[in-house]
Amino acid sequence: MADVRHLHGTHGRLAVHHWPHPAPRLLALLVHGYGEHLGRYGELAGVLRARGAEVVGPDHAGHGLSDGERVLVEDFEDVVTDVESVVDLARARRPGLPLVVVGHSMGGLIAARLAQRRTADLAALVLSGPVIGDWALPGRLLAYDEIPDVPVGPAALSRDPAVGAAYAADPLVWHGAMKRPTLEAFARTLGTVARAGDVGRLPVLWLHGEEDRLVPLAGSRPGVEALSGGVLTSRVYPGARHEVFAETNRAEVFGDLTRFLDGAAAR
Repeated sequence: MADVRHLHGTHGRLAVHHWPHPAPRLLALLVHGYGEHLGRYGELAGVLRARGAEVVGPDHAGHGLSDGERVLVEDFEDVVTDVESVVDLARARRPGLPLVVVGHSMGGLIAARLAQRRTADLAALVLSGPVIGDWALPGRLLAYDEIPDVPVGPAALSRDPAVGAAYAADPLVWHGAMKRPTLEAFARTLGTVARAGDVGRLPVLWLHGEEDRLVPLAGSRPGVEALSGGVLTSRVYPGARHEVFAETNRAEVFGDLTRFLDGAAAR
């Protein structure tokens, strides 16, 4: 179980989850996706801790245990600033350790922007099903006068039915419609990341389910390739859906992740 502490964020109290390690060799920052919270990442945190990582990450404003109107994001730059505060906290606690960032879905967009703003501070970047590149959903929904209520279908997350059932029953998960300001912020930030350039020689690992219908593989590919400065490792999993860390082949995914991070930590 994680310890949960609070920081002052850009929109009130920010809940920060912390999985300590008695003698870590690296820091791992987890950045969660839209409508969910970091409490869903306990298994991933356990895998990382077993490989020597101290793990930390926030519930974004408007998500999970943090303050803010639910799922309202008016400016993703504020969210990135909140994540930077968590980075600074972790670095103050564990100075000198290499820092790796793991961002899933919306968290991939946030992590990409963080990497552009703080490239020199990172040892590696991991993007799982990232919202980056050509993601058509914001434009499609913004075309409506009233945003349709099309919540995430639990079956789109994983082939493991237990994952969808837990998601559907989780009171900290948002199950309603997306909000217009959030969709507008997505559209703006996709453009910002595209214009802001690559992350140089920072090692990047891209993980994606071939059957991801929430953030399709073909749309993410150009964004990931433009973000990487050339040190890119890609893993596409046949049959896998959106949450590869919760998929039926997650042992394979965790193996790919830990091998990549072992290399990054040794640099």
